[in-house]
Amino acid sequence: MMEKLEIKGNWNEIKGKLKQKYANLTDEDLLFTEGKTEELLGKLQKKTGKSRKELINEIESL
Repeated sequence: MMEKLEIKGNWNEIKGKLKQKYANLTDEDLLFTEGKTEELLGKLQKKTGKSRKELINEIESL
């Protein structure tokens, strides 16, 4: 079963925390549109080198 990312809280706040942790992320990389979760995770995987599951856990913990 595929992990599903659930964005809870303020995306702008989460985005800021991710940019602090990963300086190479841009606003475009972190553009979140409803229904485009897979695209967002794909960009983040390329930029951070982390697995999908690691990213989902990290984002949900912010």
